[in-house]
Amino acid sequence: MAPDLIDPWANHLALDRRRSVHTVRAYVATAERLVGFLQRHRGEPVTAAMLARLDQADLRAFLADRRGDGIGNLSAARELSAVRGFLAFTGGDNGRVPHLKGPRVKRGLPRPISPDEAVTLAQDIAEGARTPWVGARDWAVLLLLYGAGLRIGEALGLTGAVLPLGQTLRVTGKRGKTRIVPLLPQLRDAIDAYVALCPYPIERDQPLFRGARGGPLSPALIRRAVQGARGRLGLSDRTTPHALRHSFATHLLGRGADLRSLQELLGHASLSSTQVYTQVDAAHLLDVYRNAHPRA
Repeated sequence: MAPDLIDPWANHLALDRRRSVHTVRAYVATAERLVGFLQRHRGEPVTAAMLARLDQADLRAFLADRRGDGIGNLSAARELSAVRGFLAFTGGDNGRVPHLKGPRVKRGLPRPISPDEAVTLAQDIAEGARTPWVGARDWAVLLLLYGAGLRIGEALGLTGAVLPLGQTLRVTGKRGKTRIVPLLPQLRDAIDAYVALCPYPIERDQPLFRGARGGPLSPALIRRAVQGARGRLGLSDRTTPHALRHSFATHLLGRGADLRSLQELLGHASLSSTQVYTQVDAAHLLDVYRNAHPRA
């Protein structure tokens, strides 16, 4: 399906823009849907010249077709964003992208959990592990999410090169960007305990966290473990590995951390991504007020 248009787009995303495998897959799927729709809509092969002639009506028709598949506002907005990028790329330096305002999306607030809940969740998972080394591994991974604000992919992307541990940790985040995060003594102890128990040699160029058979630890295993623990502990369905990172950010902000420092710690490219936590903190204060004030 128009591989002469889509394959270069995929290579551009992966090599030039350094997008993740998941992002490349999603953006390429959108481009393929657009091309398939235009072939049906226009009744002719899709070329770069045709894409350059698209107007607002064409994009509206494409989104309407996608709405027929049952997607909501958030998915439609993401679809339109990917289409814009694809059209800008195929048009080269003179590429013209029709202006079309995307659907309005209400941005949901992250739902942090309390420090006690975060630690209890990690303890429950570690204590329920099949072997001591797996328990030590899961404890270390979850503490990295809550104690250092790492994304699950960042934690599982660490290699043996981080050993021996110091007071900071170099983390590779989205788009290959690196940042330095402080490593609390409890985190160092947890990782060292895991390394001591791990039955597999930890090489510098190999994943730090291993699966039961010695391969890279899958994030799906951590997500399933969190899902099981939250059921046992009666925690919200929104208690996920990523919620631990949200909790890290919210609790730091509540203790007086400034937004710029928090942006660096989280690895956000834009300050606007970090500012959402000011809304979280305000929402928490309102909840406290409503529950505690006698006139609320």
